[in-house]
Amino acid sequence: MTTDAWGIEDGYVDTGGAWHPTPEAVRRELRLAMGGLADVEDPPPQTRPVWFVRHGSGPPIQRPAQLVLEDGTELTAHDRLPGDLPLGYHDLHPNDGGPTTRVIVTPDRCAMRDDLRTWAWSVQLYAARSSRSWGIGDFDDLATIGRWSAEQGAGFVAINPLHAPRPGPDPEPSPYFASSRRYRNPLYLAMESVPGFTTADPVLAAAMTAGRALNESRLIDRNQVQAVKMAALARLWSSFGGHPRFDGYVHEQGTALRQYATYCTLAELHGNGWRSWPSEHQRAGSPSVERFARANEARLRFHMWLQWLLDEQLAAAARHTPLLGDLAIGVDPDGADAWAWRDVLAPGVRVGAPPDDFNTAGQDWGLPPFVPWRLRAVGYEPLAQTIRAALRHCGALRIDHVMGLFRLFWIPDGCSPQEGAYVRFPGTELVDVVALESARAGVLVVGEDLGTVEDHVRDHLRDRGILSCRLVWFEPGPPESFPPLSLAAVTTHDLPTIAGVWTGADLDDQRRAGLEPNADGQHRHKQRLRELTGLPDGAPVDQVVQATYRRLAAAPSMVLAATLDDALGVTERPNLPGTTIERPNWSIALPRPLEDVVIDPVVGAIAAALHERDAGPGAGPGVD
Repeated sequence: MTTDAWGIEDGYVDTGGAWHPTPEAVRRELRLAMGGLADVEDPPPQTRPVWFVRHGSGPPIQRPAQLVLEDGTELTAHDRLPGDLPLGYHDLHPNDGGPTTRVIVTPDRCAMRDDLRTWAWSVQLYAARSSRSWGIGDFDDLATIGRWSAEQGAGFVAINPLHAPRPGPDPEPSPYFASSRRYRNPLYLAMESVPGFTTADPVLAAAMTAGRALNESRLIDRNQVQAVKMAALARLWSSFGGHPRFDGYVHEQGTALRQYATYCTLAELHGNGWRSWPSEHQRAGSPSVERFARANEARLRFHMWLQWLLDEQLAAAARHTPLLGDLAIGVDPDGADAWAWRDVLAPGVRVGAPPDDFNTAGQDWGLPPFVPWRLRAVGYEPLAQTIRAALRHCGALRIDHVMGLFRLFWIPDGCSPQEGAYVRFPGTELVDVVALESARAGVLVVGEDLGTVEDHVRDHLRDRGILSCRLVWFEPGPPESFPPLSLAAVTTHDLPTIAGVWTGADLDDQRRAGLEPNADGQHRHKQRLRELTGLPDGAPVDQVVQATYRRLAAAPSMVLAATLDDALGVTERPNLPGTTIERPNWSIALPRPLEDVVIDPVVGAIAAALHERDAGPGAGPGVD
């Protein structure tokens, strides 16, 4: 296949081997979305030079220049760059007045410990409620899971994305449809751990009673959770007298936090969806927006305070067992990050996936992509900020749809996924940014590379120290054949649980939601369980679950992961792709509170099986 000057590929080969050419009308729409002209194939405009340099290399330069390091230090470079430049983002200013070059100094690979062998509990945090929760799993619950996991010998606790949804009513349930990937969801605040909380205050006592009562339903009602928590937070904010750590956080976060808080405050005034706001408020940083921010400083501080509380509580929860965080592939087109970076995102386009064996209609995720040349023109700053925020307080990070660093499937407005096309990105440079941020934070990186992945992409990710994802459902060989540089698991949030497959409940769930399930695929999954476990039809679910994870423990993968859903025999997937209102995706709590989960014998047996593999040399989550 070939790629034009805008990165648009001339077609793709589907999972059945058929060739799908890119229609010319689609190509024109994609060029328009990237800032080009529909009927002119001229390349994108030249942008500010960006130069990626390997750490310790000291390459030659064409003419003398002043080098301004990220920390403000100034150096003179005569004929080559210094060989001891620190990792980071620097600026090279030629002495003759030529264009400034962004110099990005990167490591050979992401943070990694080659002898790493450990395991993780994988948890949908919103679903992991204790008796003290206010209708949804929170950061105190995460701390409980962390302490318990440490006692069992786990190296990580893997969690869903914590990204902030748009503020206001009807909070978005999907953690993968984020208003901001740089900031977090206030619903995860553990209210009784917020400074100043006391049941001596009748307002707070009533809120606690109402919040805990929400645990009585297994379905999570985010509207009610938000109403109760925000009322209590308003009460607590009214008595907040300030704190030096809060001031330090606001200073550290700088413009990014102020923009996010401004967006939230504007959304409270105009409603969600910045594209429908008055024109003077549609552009972050405009004079009108700055005037609004100054006039509403107290409300901005409230939203900054919420993010500081989240940051403090997450840091506390992560002290027990390192977190394996999760980074979504994109952002809500009407959300805070899209408002701040509107000039770098492609309008009128969503990303998704072409039809395949598991999603015959294809997928449309509703997320706008970065425009490749515009992202490079701003020195990859949006990507760097996003990765940096996702790594914060984590020991490892999973990047959803990591293949998207190299190419993404773009779908123009008014088109179905069958009519989309792939757009190529400068993948090597994007991985350089990931490696730089990973190395500086000392955080392991896992790439979710499930589905159609080009061979050279997997090779490149492996060489740069990014772990692959390998699932029992999809791998043709036994766990013993999985590659060492991988995270091995049975399933994910979008795929069936062991109990769902073994009992047939997952097929029933799909039919109730109005889908036409891939029954043959489910039968293959069940046959896979029979082969791995040696158990006959009719064997109890808990035996099948334990036997499957004992087999997974044979994988040589650096990290193994077990879901609490599997361990508790849950039949429902957290999310059923292809459904929205047909099913309560991302809203099904675990069937029992955490107090029961931590003493469950099946849960304990799975932990013992995984820990037994990792009890020798190389155990533990440390990275270099």
